[in-house]
Amino acid sequence: LGTIVTAIFGADSLNALSTNVYFNIIFFLLLVIFATSFLGAFEIMLPNSWANKVDSQADRGGIIGILFMALALAIVSFSCTGPIVGTLLVEAASKGGIAPIVGMLGFSLALALPFMLFAMFPGWLNSMPRSGGWLNTVKVSLGFLELALAFKFLSNADLVLQAHWLEREVFLAIWIAIFGAWALYLLGKIRLPHDSPTDSISVGRLFMALLVSVFTIYMIPGLWGAPLKIISGFPPPMTYSESPYGIGGKGGNGGVVATAIPDGAKLGAHDIIAFTDYEKGMAYAKSVNKPVLLDFTGFACVNCRKMEDYVWSEAEVLSILKNEVVLISLYVDDKKELPENEQYVSETTGKKIKTIGNKWSDFQMKHYQANAQPYYIVLDKEGNRLNEAVGYMP
Repeated sequence: LGTIVTAIFGADSLNALSTNVYFNIIFFLLLVIFATSFLGAFEIMLPNSWANKVDSQADRGGIIGILFMALALAIVSFSCTGPIVGTLLVEAASKGGIAPIVGMLGFSLALALPFMLFAMFPGWLNSMPRSGGWLNTVKVSLGFLELALAFKFLSNADLVLQAHWLEREVFLAIWIAIFGAWALYLLGKIRLPHDSPTDSISVGRLFMALLVSVFTIYMIPGLWGAPLKIISGFPPPMTYSESPYGIGGKGGNGGVVATAIPDGAKLGAHDIIAFTDYEKGMAYAKSVNKPVLLDFTGFACVNCRKMEDYVWSEAEVLSILKNEVVLISLYVDDKKELPENEQYVSETTGKKIKTIGNKWSDFQMKHYQANAQPYYIVLDKEGNRLNEAVGYMP
């Protein structure tokens, strides 16, 4: 799906789609609906007539009959599988790449393998666990996960708008509440509509409850400024919060925050002075006689935040970024409109460039034939390349 979107709408379409405010809000609402269904409020059902029509074709035999039989199974089980497939389709449409393909392969194998194995070994059917409370626990757990992921889409919309409605502390408070409620559910302290009465919980459920509880407790210090590297990229960055240095913090530069910030620059991650305009950054590099690290990034870029949290924070790297180079960070998802006299038609895509983000995305494609973020290029003060461009390596 992501490949088709790219082929039809161009190389920058996935990036534009994944950072589109309306797209992210719609999928936030969609995932909330999926999560509410998994939690037991209602069932998402396809019409019975669809299942009956498809099932009637399953008797044709051969490969065609098998395909119709599998399609009938998918339709009948849609209330359980729909939210999972829906989430994978969101990932495919907005990001493309291999991850949604792996997800769909795993989904199809999970449906197909049990039937193949039971056909090969019919005796296994006698040892198969009966559906019941444990199966609803799995559905509810998926509901909590979908609800948590839904807020990532809402956070993307807020970050792109730079509205500061869902800052880091608020996002973490929501996740702490969701995962805390999940832990209480697994411990049997909360019951939902389709849960079976039980006097005890299984050992497996207890271990899962402990794992979710540990994760919940791990996130709590994040409200006071802890970096939370395990979930790096999911919550908004430290710079996008009510208290960027944590409660009582004094900044990341030995307790002294830089005060002399050049025109066109701002304090970025780890108090690194970062220019957000290419021309101003290059002019400053000439004036101080330093090379440039050109950083193509985005407000809603998860891998960009991972690089900043895991790599930029290393003492040796941080020293270079603060003292030896001029950092120019160009945000390709900045939705601020360019002045009318600065808008133009791209030579690369033929589209009209209307926003600051469009400008830097087009700049990256035109000069470096790439449209992925993060993307790093080292330049001398005259703008000549000193290295092969590199990006995030998971």
